[in-house]
Amino acid sequence: MEKELTGSERRKLLLSLMRQSQTPISGSALGKKTGVSRQVVVQDIALLRTEGHPILSTTKGYYLDGDSQNQYVRTVKVCHTNEQVEDELNTIVDLGGAVTGVMVNHRAYGKMTAALNIRNRRDVQIFVDNIKTGKSTPLLNVTSGYHFHTISAESEAILDEIEDMLSQKGYLAEVLPYEGELLNSD
Repeated sequence: MEKELTGSERRKLLLSLMRQSQTPISGSALGKKTGVSRQVVVQDIALLRTEGHPILSTTKGYYLDGDSQNQYVRTVKVCHTNEQVEDELNTIVDLGGAVTGVMVNHRAYGKMTAALNIRNRRDVQIFVDNIKTGKSTPLLNVTSGYHFHTISAESEAILDEIEDMLSQKGYLAEVLPYEGELLNSD
């Protein structure tokens, strides 16, 4: 009997299958190849998008956006106030990064994630305006300012530069031992 894949292993396989394909692959076909239902594939695709993978969907199935298929992705832990949100996001996009997602680890509610897809100053301004004019506050407020961003860029060097600048500005926070496991968990 074949060993059942973990969620993390399955998502890596989904990415590999999409990278190898020249055409979109249906959710049902991906499910058959990974041993799960189409619904589980849909959930996995949502998680992969939150992690910053540029997965597009069509009526014929899923595929990786060729223009950004070689993006490098890193998750960083940061901490700042509501007033510093705009500066933090502008710092990332000005250095060539895209903030694809945010995640918090709440003691009572657990791991909560949201897709952001902030790629330029215009996206930052729209995000900040939506926060200011809405009745919502940034997700960072549920964890005293601590949160994780998934950032993508064209190279590891750009990601290093972003991380260095976030550190210089005092936004970068230390990843605690149990959080390393959290970042890699299903």
